[in-house]
Amino acid sequence: MVNFRYKQAQSVNENDFTSFDTLLKKADGYFREKNGLGNDFLGWRDLNVRVDSEEYKRIKACAKRIRENSDVLLVVGIGGSYLGARAVIEYLKTPYHNQLKTGDPEVYFVGNSFSGNELNSVLALCEGKRVSINVISKSGTTTESAVAFRILREYMEKRYGREEAALRIIATTDANRGALLSLAKQEGYECFVIPDDVGGRFSVLTAVGLLPAAVAGIDTDALLNGAVAQREKIFESGINSPVYKYAVLRNIMLSHGKSVEVLVSYDPDFRFMGEWFKQLFGESEGKDKKGLFPASVTYSSDLHSLGQFVQDGSPILFQTICRAATNDADSPVVPFDEENGDGLNFISGMTMDEINEKAMLGTLLAHRDGGTDSVIIDFGGKDAYSLGELIYFFFAACAISGYILEVNPFDQPGVEAYKKNMFTLLGKPGYESGKDELLSEIASI
Repeated sequence: MVNFRYKQAQSVNENDFTSFDTLLKKADGYFREKNGLGNDFLGWRDLNVRVDSEEYKRIKACAKRIRENSDVLLVVGIGGSYLGARAVIEYLKTPYHNQLKTGDPEVYFVGNSFSGNELNSVLALCEGKRVSINVISKSGTTTESAVAFRILREYMEKRYGREEAALRIIATTDANRGALLSLAKQEGYECFVIPDDVGGRFSVLTAVGLLPAAVAGIDTDALLNGAVAQREKIFESGINSPVYKYAVLRNIMLSHGKSVEVLVSYDPDFRFMGEWFKQLFGESEGKDKKGLFPASVTYSSDLHSLGQFVQDGSPILFQTICRAATNDADSPVVPFDEENGDGLNFISGMTMDEINEKAMLGTLLAHRDGGTDSVIIDFGGKDAYSLGELIYFFFAACAISGYILEVNPFDQPGVEAYKKNMFTLLGKPGYESGKDELLSEIASI
């Protein structure tokens, strides 16, 4: 179960919450009735992929085959086509899952940059190993992933031959149209669907995230069931839901002059959940010159870098702490040392998880005294079911918060600007106009 608590440092009172009642009730109506801005992208609300669907059965069968015939899965995608899957795998399997030799295939994420060095490094890791590819793109023309896939397709066909390469390449794409779908049909790749009514940043609980997660050995049934349970709790509780209270508090903070929300975890395995969070809220709310800037940190390591700013810097931020219930039975214990040269005998016999908890509480108090507001989101534990609950919690909070802010939470018009300039500079057909002007501007930079 996911719970929300607010640890105030400054004056946020009941009147602040009630002042948003009208907007909150309107947002709740949009969410329930699917009649707000961007309502054609609310497909994630009801979880198109369920544990009893035919699509999901095919996903599990494909994952089983990859686990049997491959040592490595390369996931080709950018943004929502990789962040969710990577976040789920790294949190539940640790960022070291590829080195731990658990018997699960190694999973690497490529096609999310133009770095040739990164792609070469991943291909070097594939030497002597059996490889499969899951290319994820609704259109098949997203430049970063399309460039990587063209190179990887050649690599696979040279290594395995065209026929076997086709059996080792899986496409997750649009159901009816697009360059990747056309290629998949031509070559005979197995295909999975990115639903028309689910945007990339909301797609982790579709084939986009479920196939890589299942290949990595994650209990995707539990992941989906946790999300379904969270959905039911939200619809039962309505505006009294912790999800709604968190969404309102975000907007209260914005109205009080806070411009940054920092997602905090004390678990390094949670780092890519922070990266996923940044895309989810950044693309959903950052429009019409509105919205909080989403950032993320990992404590206690970042307390030795950004902690000074959070404690004493410009008061532009609040922090949201994600805390999983822990079972520290396997946590290393600090041993007793007769010489006690490091002075740590006062914590001998304690587990590292116990120390981490005290660090969290001490930091919370210090930041409160320094004037930094903190939100705490407690969730069930480090398991797939609890993570599914948390993912859906953030999905719904993002939608409600965006509606309160009176923006469309499901479009992203701003991301097209850089693409237009890039295509013009690269000489893409249809983008020739304005190239000389751009080159002149670059020369003056």
